[in-house]
Amino acid sequence: MISREIGRDAGGLANVSRRGLVGGLGAGALVLALGLPRRSAAQGQAEKKFGAAGMPNGWRDDPRIFIAIAEDGTVTITCHRQEMGQGVRTSIAMVIADELEADWDRVRVVQADGDEPRYGNQDTDGSRSLRHFFVPLRRAGAGARVMLEQAAAARWGVPVAEVRATAHAVTHGPSGRSLGYGELARAASELPVPQPDAVRLKDPGQFRYIGREDVGLVDNQDITTGRAIYGIDARIDGMYYAVVARPPVYGGRVTSVDEAEALKVPGVVRVVRIDPPSIPSEFQPVGGIAVIARNTWAAMRGREALKITWEDGPNADYSSDTYRQKLQAAVRQPGKLVRSEGDLDRAMAGAAKRVEAEYYIPHLAQSPMEPPAALVRIQGGRCEAWACTQAPQVTRARLAQRLGLPEEAVTVHVTLLGGGFGRKSKPDFVIEAGLCSQAMDGAPVKLTWTREDDLSHGYYSTVSMERLEAGLDGNGRPVAWLHRSAAPTIAALFAPDPKHEMPIELGMGFINTPFAIPNIRMENPEAAAHVRVGWYRSVSNIPHAFAIQSFVAELAHAAGRDPKDYLLELIGPARTIDPTDLGDAWNHGEDPKLYPIDTGRLRRVIETAATGIGWGRPMPRGRGLGIAGHYSFVSYVAVAVEVEVGEGGAFSVPRVDIAVDCGPVVNPDRVRAQMEGAVVMGHGLATSAEISFKDGRAEQQNFDVYELTRIATTPREIRVHILPGGDYDRPLGGVGEPGLPPVAPAIANAIFAATGKRIRRLPIRDQINA
Repeated sequence: MISREIGRDAGGLANVSRRGLVGGLGAGALVLALGLPRRSAAQGQAEKKFGAAGMPNGWRDDPRIFIAIAEDGTVTITCHRQEMGQGVRTSIAMVIADELEADWDRVRVVQADGDEPRYGNQDTDGSRSLRHFFVPLRRAGAGARVMLEQAAAARWGVPVAEVRATAHAVTHGPSGRSLGYGELARAASELPVPQPDAVRLKDPGQFRYIGREDVGLVDNQDITTGRAIYGIDARIDGMYYAVVARPPVYGGRVTSVDEAEALKVPGVVRVVRIDPPSIPSEFQPVGGIAVIARNTWAAMRGREALKITWEDGPNADYSSDTYRQKLQAAVRQPGKLVRSEGDLDRAMAGAAKRVEAEYYIPHLAQSPMEPPAALVRIQGGRCEAWACTQAPQVTRARLAQRLGLPEEAVTVHVTLLGGGFGRKSKPDFVIEAGLCSQAMDGAPVKLTWTREDDLSHGYYSTVSMERLEAGLDGNGRPVAWLHRSAAPTIAALFAPDPKHEMPIELGMGFINTPFAIPNIRMENPEAAAHVRVGWYRSVSNIPHAFAIQSFVAELAHAAGRDPKDYLLELIGPARTIDPTDLGDAWNHGEDPKLYPIDTGRLRRVIETAATGIGWGRPMPRGRGLGIAGHYSFVSYVAVAVEVEVGEGGAFSVPRVDIAVDCGPVVNPDRVRAQMEGAVVMGHGLATSAEISFKDGRAEQQNFDVYELTRIATTPREIRVHILPGGDYDRPLGGVGEPGLPPVAPAIANAIFAATGKRIRRLPIRDQINA
């Protein structure tokens, strides 16, 4: 197999090597490897400031994506990012296929194994897959197209300007001769990779797939017919099954275990102790006792039969009620100063009116439809894992480290993910499976987490207390703004007792609040972590957006103003803001020159959502409208909600209008689906979802008490408004995460409009009648 590698020179195409790179792609005649630019300057600065360990897993990018064209014309694209419902395998293929002029029905996608040296960074989070890859992917597809055109011209002995690739074939205009891609692939593979100036990108008006609504998911047939393989589906002949009894309190450990009754359960073959990690625990298993059996049911029954005495450790007294009081006390005192403009104390003292409020957001669990699951086999000094992981390269490294193997001896096969939301970025469950296989002399072991395991031993979204104070002038406009945010930080996974949020957390809708207020102070009081805090869809944008957008509505009421108009006035005129001027050196990992904060775009999504829902129309008794807008992951989203409150405080959401400006759109169907999913997920965290702790233990064990949005309570109508992205040369934004933050405050604001009841604590549950 002959290959070409397209490199990073000047961000374009360069002939780097001619060596066999790809196996398992079929009888490939032309194979290209795409190298993308390294991380942005902003990312490098952020790492220097607070260390790579403080970044989300593998936040650096240098990916390579392989394109193979076989002699039968089949185009195979290797996707190095993970598919968990966001459609990344389809969207990446759409971009390449469009510039390649490939027939969609002849394109297939295969999933890359975890291999950072080969594929570059593979971690899938931060809503960055398409925005980082769009232009280089276009160039890769166009480069392959040019090589096919050159091969055809050479065969016919005609100028290359007379030939054109279209619809999976190259045609000579003057003679009408045509050759399919398969017929040209081997000859094309012998040609040098074209230089950037020889590669023409399509005019967007020529796009066949990019921007179209009707391009189906490449996995759709397998998913809908049950042939798709998720982590929980992986099987190998002769494999065993395992579950783990884990310490009920984070940081606890086994004091003693009596395994006799467990071993009597038919099918149970072994009981294995997993040593607990030191704290900070990073992505290591929390320890406990694994039960290995011939089927999962036997393993679960064996676990129930274990007699374990636990030592609860340093977090045994962690209880949500008392911790909330600690957070409340923390935000009522000065904290670490993270942003200061003007003279807040003087402005506050001279204000005509002062308004203050505190907002509480509890821990949340990602609760993906598919709980964590992994299969591991160790043979001949090599380890193979099959796992539903968002971060295969981190999984590979940690698995090798824990098993005492060189990293190159570990292969991580990535399955489809039945949801992720950040939970599956952490490979503790894969390491558990590896330790079980090692205990069984390398025999394959599939380890499964139950829903109770998932909710009791996860990496939770942080709990947060937000305090805001504002001083208003005689016209009701804020002249002073104080915001204190206290929340345990994700950095506690990596460093002992950090207590303050990381710059990336502060940069999630807090420090970079783009309001036109002359006097601003933002502080970050201390907050210790007592559980594993991890990434959850949109991360710290959730508490920050809930507090800020709720408080803006409170200020509007205090000023006697319309909430939407007041919000737009606070944002101010359309302008661009360098986020570093606000103290945000992170900017969601992007170059602030390419991705400044654009208040004009934020204004437009708010206006679009408001227009969509009919803002200002007369509302009958018990109905109200609420609105919120937020900037996150370099995209702009606004949500307008209609709420209906009935007798006894029961409420429903008849309609939601959500507007998104994510720049140029590759796959509108997936943008729409992500926004709809964000509304449903945001409704759940606003109304019913909460993980609380008592004596160090999670009180919610399953969906009977950890209440997600059910079908009966889902907003009845969700309208998605995708703002035009303009020129496809503009940078793309993110889509997977930005839709979530404005949902909860919009619902809370609508409830106030309907009832006069102010919601400052999530979830809402029965607060309307409280």
